[in-house]
Amino acid sequence: MTDLKIRPAQAQDADALGEVMFDAIHKGTSKYTEAQRAAWQSTPNSGATWAQRLAQQDVWMAEEAGTALAFLTLRNDGYVDMAFVRGEAQGRGLFRHLYQMLEKSAQDAGHGRLWTHASLMAQPAFLAVGFRVIRHESVARLGETLDRAEMEKALQ
Repeated sequence: MTDLKIRPAQAQDADALGEVMFDAIHKGTSKYTEAQRAAWQSTPNSGATWAQRLAQQDVWMAEEAGTALAFLTLRNDGYVDMAFVRGEAQGRGLFRHLYQMLEKSAQDAGHGRLWTHASLMAQPAFLAVGFRVIRHESVARLGETLDRAEMEKALQ
């Protein structure tokens, strides 16, 4: 991981993070069909509404040679809202690096628990850092059903 930087995201990173999310969904290893992925996200997030969503959360990102590779977000209620790694960057430990920063920040803020709704692809990464499945569920999007799991981790 040469020239890898892990840092808090800035407002000007919003569109690049939208591209990371889109790439992770469409080019990364997936347990969802093409139709399910298109229903999940048909175009990259960008613009003011997306930037506002990110601005309301703590966001950590990984970048290399000026290219955004991954990001995780944490809402102020302990909810890990987004966790995405670009397809070509998967398997490099970026999720774990970002998660360590997120968890430390959550502990410093006094959170006793983190929770998330994890996609089929994200569940192994969350399990590896100590989350447990609370329940499996399905959500409907644009005529497609996507399976996911609600997960949580108690913080010490």
